[in-house]
Amino acid sequence: MRLTGFKRKAGTGWRERGQGMQATMRTAVEFRGVGLHSGRPARMRISPASAHYGIWFKRTDLRGIDAMIPARWDAVADTRLSTLLANRDGASVGTVEHVMAALAGLGVDCALIEIDGPEIPILDGSSRAFTEALAAVGVIPLDGERRRIRILKPVEVRDGDRLARLEPASRFEIDVAIDFEAPAIGRQALRLALGPGDFRRELSGCRTFCLRDEIDAMRALGLARGGSLDNAVVVDGERVLNPDGLRRRDEFVRHKALDVVGDLALAGAPILGRYVGRRSGHEMTNRLLRALFATPDAWRSELAADEVLAA
Repeated sequence: MRLTGFKRKAGTGWRERGQGMQATMRTAVEFRGVGLHSGRPARMRISPASAHYGIWFKRTDLRGIDAMIPARWDAVADTRLSTLLANRDGASVGTVEHVMAALAGLGVDCALIEIDGPEIPILDGSSRAFTEALAAVGVIPLDGERRRIRILKPVEVRDGDRLARLEPASRFEIDVAIDFEAPAIGRQALRLALGPGDFRRELSGCRTFCLRDEIDAMRALGLARGGSLDNAVVVDGERVLNPDGLRRRDEFVRHKALDVVGDLALAGAPILGRYVGRRSGHEMTNRLLRALFATPDAWRSELAADEVLAA
């Protein structure tokens, strides 16, 4: 499925700002596309919001129930191959991780995301279109101090050979490794410190992926109904089936890092610490956030330092 295009208001692009202040975008941006798993078309509008608003999703197609869904770790209701949020009335929105990663990567703290369907448009399978559209209109400071979550001691969750951990660090860092039997993927690892502009350059264009022999099973579960070579990298043994190949040699592990950025953005504030993941995914990252907030002495909320961001 191809992106039908995004609309954006005229803007001046990325603007320097003090990291100590909350931020939103200068004007709204719109996107149209299909959901990766639902296959349903949707139109999405990301609008500026005031200080302390946070990030919320609103299902504009629902009537008679609460349509507002918080972008928060404790609203995660499903993590099968993506992250789905839901509120107490049952309103939900799926595959939020790519747009959340774009917002976090550009330092957007406050926004309203309105959507007329159950799932965020997958676009090309990465965060690139979201990131570029938001950067094009510009990110501006708000009249409210920004807070961050400092990791004070390690918190870890394990499941067999899968691991996710947060540990103290002087900046936000990601250390992830994956291991797939398919030779086209194999073992890949990435260690990355994400400073100003790094998400946009290093991760935003890396696409989601799957194995060809898993597609039928996913569709039998009601997943991947909107998937195609236009919005995912598909691997068959040693081969990458996409005609244009990979965007980066290690695009697979970089997409996993992109997902980590999006899933950690549901913490509600930027994290100052190191994320370590070994064969981790959406479920493990959400379990890690739940473990973190259940351990009060492992973190503290503090005002962000007044540093300058530039993409």
